[in-house]
Amino acid sequence: MEIADLLSRYHSHPLVEQLTTAHGAKKNIALGFNAAGGSHAAVLAAATYERTGGMQFIITNSKEEAAYIQNDIEKLLPSVKSYFYPASYRRPYEVETTDNANVLLRAEVLNHLSARRKAPILISYPDALFEKVVTKKELETNTLKVNLGDQLSLDFLNETLFEYQFERVDFVVQPGQFSVRGGIVDIFSFSKDHPYRVEFFDDEVESIRFFDIETQRTVGKATKMSIVPNVENKTFLESRASLLSYLPKETQLWMDTPSMAVAKLDRLMELAHERYEELGDTVHRAAPGELFISGDALKRGLLDFSRVEYGRSEWTSEKLESKALPQRAFNKDFQLLAQTLLRSEKEGIETVLMCSNPKQIERFHAIFEDLELAPKYETTVGALHEGFEDELAKTYLYTDHEIFDRYQRFNIKNGAKKKQAITLEQLNALEFGDYVTHVDHGVGKFGGLQKVDNNGKIQEAIKLVYRDNDILYVSIHSLHKISKYNGKDGTAPTLHKLGSAQWQTLKKKTKAKVKKIAFDLIQLYAKRREAIGFQCAPDGYLQHELEASFLFEDTPDQMSATEAIKKDMESRMPMDRLICGDVGFGKTEIAIRAAFKAVANGKQVAVLVPTTILAFQHFKTFTKRLDGFPVNVDYINRFRTAGQQRETLKKLAEGKVDILIGTHKLVSKSVEFKDLGLLIIDEEQKFGVGVKDKIKTLKVNVDTLTLTATPIPRTLQFSLMAARDLSVMTTPPPNRQPIETELVGFNEEGIRDAISYEIQRGGQVFFINNRVSNIGEVAGMVNRLVPDARVAIGHGQMEGKKLEKVMLDFMDGKYDVLVATSIIESGLDVPNANTIIINNANHFGMSDLHQMRGRVGRSNKKAFCKLITPPMSTLTDEARKRLRALEQFTDLGSGFKIAMKDLEIRGAGDMLGGEQSGFITDMGFDTYQKILAETVKELKENEFKDLYEKENKDKGSDFVDEVQIDTDMELLIPDNYVNNIEERLKLYQRLGELTEEEDLQFFEMELEDRFGPLPPSVAALLYSVRIKWLAKHIGFQKLIIKMGKFIGHFAAENNSEYYQLPIFSAILGYLQRNPRKVQVKQKGEKLTFVAQNIIELQDVHQMLSNIVELEKPEEA
Repeated sequence: MEIADLLSRYHSHPLVEQLTTAHGAKKNIALGFNAAGGSHAAVLAAATYERTGGMQFIITNSKEEAAYIQNDIEKLLPSVKSYFYPASYRRPYEVETTDNANVLLRAEVLNHLSARRKAPILISYPDALFEKVVTKKELETNTLKVNLGDQLSLDFLNETLFEYQFERVDFVVQPGQFSVRGGIVDIFSFSKDHPYRVEFFDDEVESIRFFDIETQRTVGKATKMSIVPNVENKTFLESRASLLSYLPKETQLWMDTPSMAVAKLDRLMELAHERYEELGDTVHRAAPGELFISGDALKRGLLDFSRVEYGRSEWTSEKLESKALPQRAFNKDFQLLAQTLLRSEKEGIETVLMCSNPKQIERFHAIFEDLELAPKYETTVGALHEGFEDELAKTYLYTDHEIFDRYQRFNIKNGAKKKQAITLEQLNALEFGDYVTHVDHGVGKFGGLQKVDNNGKIQEAIKLVYRDNDILYVSIHSLHKISKYNGKDGTAPTLHKLGSAQWQTLKKKTKAKVKKIAFDLIQLYAKRREAIGFQCAPDGYLQHELEASFLFEDTPDQMSATEAIKKDMESRMPMDRLICGDVGFGKTEIAIRAAFKAVANGKQVAVLVPTTILAFQHFKTFTKRLDGFPVNVDYINRFRTAGQQRETLKKLAEGKVDILIGTHKLVSKSVEFKDLGLLIIDEEQKFGVGVKDKIKTLKVNVDTLTLTATPIPRTLQFSLMAARDLSVMTTPPPNRQPIETELVGFNEEGIRDAISYEIQRGGQVFFINNRVSNIGEVAGMVNRLVPDARVAIGHGQMEGKKLEKVMLDFMDGKYDVLVATSIIESGLDVPNANTIIINNANHFGMSDLHQMRGRVGRSNKKAFCKLITPPMSTLTDEARKRLRALEQFTDLGSGFKIAMKDLEIRGAGDMLGGEQSGFITDMGFDTYQKILAETVKELKENEFKDLYEKENKDKGSDFVDEVQIDTDMELLIPDNYVNNIEERLKLYQRLGELTEEEDLQFFEMELEDRFGPLPPSVAALLYSVRIKWLAKHIGFQKLIIKMGKFIGHFAAENNSEYYQLPIFSAILGYLQRNPRKVQVKQKGEKLTFVAQNIIELQDVHQMLSNIVELEKPEEA
């Protein structure tokens, strides 16, 4: 059943009857009852709305409650407009921190209410009501409405937009911007979460569409639009009013606890007065009374409407009885859950289990089956935020996340927010002066796009500057040969000299080195293929139970990785699988499942970790997770005394220990397993070569599972597929709380509040200060600010034993605050620490900050991350961008995108052995990747011919790596079509990556949509791409189209098997049919194909298509 069907049970609910009557009454009635939480109130409000159709306005105590209720209402009434009305900024008078996305949500609500459309459901909280809004009259006079077919001059539109303080840009990405390209105008109004694209024909509005900001492509059509300026903008607003003035008279207001809302507004008002006085007379600002609403004013406003108080009834005239209770705590006790269901069934009460996904429904079935109980219950896919037991409705609603003790996160519709994020494309976009690597010539500097004259025709080329100011022009057809130089952060590479041997030698050296490493990897793989390992039995019932008791929901990647591991373990060939995933993506959980499977099959498991602390940490995690299962877990590291270690090893040899966790001591001679079946290596990149060699001897016929947190770039994976099995986890776990990140200046009050708040809720705090010299002072300051906090210091210059003791004590909860250097980024996992404060955050790279932030937010409590920076204005643009991006990417896994750039460089180097990073620094990352892929291909074809099936070369394209085009025709995107240089370059790059006709047509449509009809030179450019594809299919490696002549160079050598292929016969067939027009000539070692009378590219396309057509009959 669907969640929306639940409402049918509430139509004749006594409370809903009374609420409906109150709504229709002439005078304002105030009702009060105790709801069983926000979701119960949401269900009642939705049912009342269904009966009356009148507007419901719900005011909760906090932003989070409001967001949850809004999500619930959306699920209950999918077809009704429900709005979340947020506050537009964080603190009064700090306009810089205004969040455009929130302003947009606010404007959308005002727009809906003033347009007198169907009454919506509105959800808000005191902070949002605190700000007054533009009056209705003013909003109407400041809205420009445009309909399809209107006569409207472009100049008038331009002026109006400037008057509304819109900003003119090249490409629209956030509200309040517009752009003009020829007859196309893009406008991002504050009234809709998609920007509009208006196309003019002279002065007539020919079409109105709206488009997606990220792709800039049209996503829908409209017949009219209203352009609303930034309604929060202080400058053009004289009079302001409360939001309540917009509400229709018959609105029903729902409040949790009225006095709390009033008190909150009074507190905010005090703050506003303080800020106002601090600012003094330097700048004229409106007084707090004009901008904000006080508690009393709100109270007076509320009395004009009929009210429902669903928390504590305080100002009510009539109190109702609700007889509803919140969901009871089952604490994952399924026996208790089953008994409850059976009991309520006897009492004639229907129970519904709300599950967040279909897999959970299966889980409940399986669990009840195992318990051999068969309670009756209904299920829904999709869950409200809180379950409750409603006696009056004879219904109990239970949510799965409360039964399993999980966190459920809320979603606020936020079209504009995600777009401010720095995209990966932008990180890799080339800017003037960037370093680039050209595969054949080495590292140079990017000098922009340049117009070049080729036989009287204009073309565009990329200008690269090399050492001694040598200049190289690269045709836009060879864009794939250059890539942005991604080396280690902050180090400038040395420029190469054009024509010198330096670059070629570097390439040769790298290739030799890579070859050796790849050779070893493939050889190991070959050995493994011959070895015979142990075959595990399929999953038993214990395995199912273990997986069902996982705290979080499995991500798709986790599921596929688990499946792959089980398949490997059940086959005869020993497993060697590598799992990569970001911090907190659940790699440990996968390792636990694999370990459990091995133990269930009577084998022992060794878990090898790089540091003593990690050994202890894993020991705790494994023991906690496998609690209640028949498994013995133990660990050895230097904290255990010699006696304890001997005891453990003795038990191990006797087979009494199932899982042993330890540092590299595990691979020493003294450790003997009775029957080792699985080796798990965590954070592989941190082990030295010696340990790795020992591991190799261990693992020839033992299943091996390796975990690593450095993401491995996609392209590398393919080339390494030859040697290892990889599972890559890129999807972040759902329902992890996003970490609330904010940039703050250094002020002691803020630090004190953050630390004491965390300690009061029983948590711990990381304070990162990356200078060892003053770390003592910082710890002293923390002690002074929060005298009752127990503070510890940790940094890399302490001796190992002492540092580890501090860390372990912190993990055990003996300290509240750990003041440390960035040493904690490597894997310290303290689920109880949920606040991290980073001093001088502007000095860290993006991935470091992300790794450190990943240390908190690991439980289901809300986590905070405070980045302390100097005033924004003093930072470099680069640092500002980085910090802004971090503030926006609060979700787990978004970091995977951010960190990818820095981490790619490290991850790839480590994947093949530590000494690689030197080469990567010299040549940049992408070029290094290309060389690696080539090497693996050569090894497969030569040294390891027998291991891999030989690939048959039966197509012309098998002989060609890439096709070069050299032509004197005009192939370019003209300036007057796409003005922005970076955008032109991006389009050229995308065009070079296309491989399918369908994608090319899609690209063509996108150009027309964004920039208008295609000029001839762009149409020709698109044809050149099609010609390249045909040439590759036929087997040409270079095409020269100049002065009416076409020359195609064959890629194959003279004695190659290419000349026996059907495609070559087709060429000969074409020759016989057109002896005058074309001929084949011998030039040196290779043949060329020459054609005359070529006037435009379409002729070449036609000719090559004809040749390909001739190949076909022979296939039939």
